[in-house]
Amino acid sequence: VLLVEDEAPVRAFASRALRLKGFTVLEAESAEEALSTLEDETLDVDLFVSDVIMPGMDGPSWVAEALKARPDVKVVFVSGYAEDSISEHQARIPNSVFLPKPFSLTELTSTVAGQLALH
Repeated sequence: VLLVEDEAPVRAFASRALRLKGFTVLEAESAEEALSTLEDETLDVDLFVSDVIMPGMDGPSWVAEALKARPDVKVVFVSGYAEDSISEHQARIPNSVFLPKPFSLTELTSTVAGQLALH
């Protein structure tokens, strides 16, 4: 799982929750960092968990770019903003779901597990 979240407390909370459920988690604090992490083609990434609104490149933009090289990766977008505001972006991203903030550990891990079950 590649977790991309610009707010450190949220990133730490989400990362810990996923690790406790047995997921391997890579972290990035920006879209740009996520894309540079993915340049390592030996990394096996099954799922992106990304904030939508971030400084610099937003979630849907970096994910669309990353999916060019890794088209089978599933996506979970998280945002404190209404789903309506991002649904048009998300519609362009295959295999993506939306998880509104704030979310619980259980909501996050079950959403991630649900997306990975689509393999």
